[in-house]
Amino acid sequence: MRRHNRRLYRLARATLHDAAEAEDALQEAYLSAYRSIAAFRGQSSVSTWLSRLVLNECLGRLRKQSRRDQIVHIVSSDGEPEVEPHLVSRTSTELPNEALARAELRALLERKLDELPQAFRTVFMLRGVEEMSVEETAQALDIPEATVRSRYFRARSLLREALAQEIDLAEQDVFSFAGARCDRIVTAVLGRVKV
Repeated sequence: MRRHNRRLYRLARATLHDAAEAEDALQEAYLSAYRSIAAFRGQSSVSTWLSRLVLNECLGRLRKQSRRDQIVHIVSSDGEPEVEPHLVSRTSTELPNEALARAELRALLERKLDELPQAFRTVFMLRGVEEMSVEETAQALDIPEATVRSRYFRARSLLREALAQEIDLAEQDVFSFAGARCDRIVTAVLGRVKV
């Protein structure tokens, strides 16, 4: 489990859009693997087989959720944002603002990944993030290799477009000058100018 946890969790998280639900799905998939290990025929690698089990568990949960969403709810959901994971520095010399900037960038990328259509998001996670081969990804998702290639290409294109739009919006705010900084400079200049 330790060998495959990260890859499988990422697959589940990309599919379900929810960290806690992804953990639950991963646990259920591991239990399913344990119960059916005798049925493993070795036609694919263990990681591919586990990926397929996780994906099946996630898709089953999405189907159940879809049915639940069709029920009229009496109580509305609270809409609380997901708690962000703790910031962890990569190196001991990293400054806190660098760790925060990387965490914000990661959060932006995760949001944009969540906005991708399911088929593209899943392929991107397996190919791009987990670095599975085209063949392994095709086996895990039970789709042709050509489909893996085209979905991965399209997912990357969609992510680039989404991130470019974010950059375009942020361009206007780069080195913003309003507020306290502006006031401080005006005050300093006027203090030095004799009127």
